[in-house]
Amino acid sequence: MPYHLPILTLLTLPLLSFAIRRYNIVNNCPLPINLYINGENQGSLAAYGAGQTTRDFSDGWSGFIYSDFNQGNPDGAGTVRAGFYGTNNYYYIVTDQNWLNVGVGIQPIDRAPKGGFCLGVTCEVDNCPSSFTSPPTRFPPPQSGVPPAQPLYECPQASTGYTVTFCPAGTIPNYQTRPRSISPVRSTSKCLDVRGGVLANGTPVQIYDCNGTGAQKWVIKRGGQQIRLSGTSFCLDAGSNPASGVAMKIWTCYDNLAAQQWTYTPDNLIILTNKGWCTSFQSLMGYSVPMFGLDLSIPLSYPVLDINGGPTFSGLSTTLVRCAGFMLMAMECNFC
Repeated sequence: MPYHLPILTLLTLPLLSFAIRRYNIVNNCPLPINLYINGENQGSLAAYGAGQTTRDFSDGWSGFIYSDFNQGNPDGAGTVRAGFYGTNNYYYIVTDQNWLNVGVGIQPIDRAPKGGFCLGVTCEVDNCPSSFTSPPTRFPPPQSGVPPAQPLYECPQASTGYTVTFCPAGTIPNYQTRPRSISPVRSTSKCLDVRGGVLANGTPVQIYDCNGTGAQKWVIKRGGQQIRLSGTSFCLDAGSNPASGVAMKIWTCYDNLAAQQWTYTPDNLIILTNKGWCTSFQSLMGYSVPMFGLDLSIPLSYPVLDINGGPTFSGLSTTLVRCAGFMLMAMECNFC
């Protein structure tokens, strides 16, 4: 009896496919920014539209796209976030009630607005009409033919991609204007304070227990400029004849006034520009904050001012050098 080999039947299995959404991410800000997605640093994006990247996620991906630029936080606090809930084809913007670091826009790719669906949404620092003030934790089910109530948006076509643009208008209206406290590096529980909160020319500036009041909120930016008491017209002032031991005060802000021109260095020193004088703290709370001279030939070993939340190298034994009129830490001469 002949033996017949079994016939093998090849089964054709259907190819599994996964729907993908593409996210085009563009930095239109005038400065480079760091990109974050769900708390993970994705690297830097160059300025003015030159910095672009794409990310492909599954159709059901949910999360946030944002930047920590301009005093935002890597965890998303203090930022404007582009939010997505892929399961329902939803997108939205979340802002922080205390600080909007940079504008963000969301635009569906190749989807024309129709019937309230697939609308573009933009939140600029000075114009943010539709956003959540905290991340939503529950989402309503989609309704056929009826768009969700704003600030929630929907583009119901599957696999719709999005363009996320930072600084849609190309500007940063509040760049580095978030109020901050200023503390001595060796005593971060103490803050630079306007004595008694008295807003008047000549009120002494002292150290005091940090208490979060307006008398301890200053606006300061890297480089050379005024240090302004937030929300007021008063600036940190060294007086017309700065010298060792001379107490500082607040005074009405005047452009280009030498006594109000300070340099905030990469190492968190605050130095009177072109004068060679640093700010210093007395050791006793309530004492006025004096100035003292710098000897460029000796290591830095005294307490200096530090910006809360910044990296702290101040107070270490480091030699100072002059650079383009500024007093800078020798190893961090970023303004040269």
